[in-house]
Amino acid sequence: MTELRHYDVVLSPVITEKSTLGSEHNQYTFKVAQDASKGDIKAAVEGLFDVKVKKVNTLRQKGKTKRFRGIKGRRPDVKKAIVTLEDGQSIDITAGV
Repeated sequence: MTELRHYDVVLSPVITEKSTLGSEHNQYTFKVAQDASKGDIKAAVEGLFDVKVKKVNTLRQKGKTKRFRGIKGRRPDVKKAIVTLEDGQSIDITAGV
């Protein structure tokens, strides 16, 4: 049951140029559930990837307002977590989840 909860907390990895530069400093970025706390995120990452988490930083990215053929639309809000791992730990983002 807790394994399923971990997948509800950590939704997907964020793979951008900026997030891959963070992996050089043992930092990995994930999209997480809006209601997830830092403790939930830490437990989920440790449970899914078998690593030791040093700290978790979170941010909420507001969705942009966009227009398509004159119709206004809005992208959804996203919560991201930047997870810093202990020294010697690493995550292979391309495999596992």
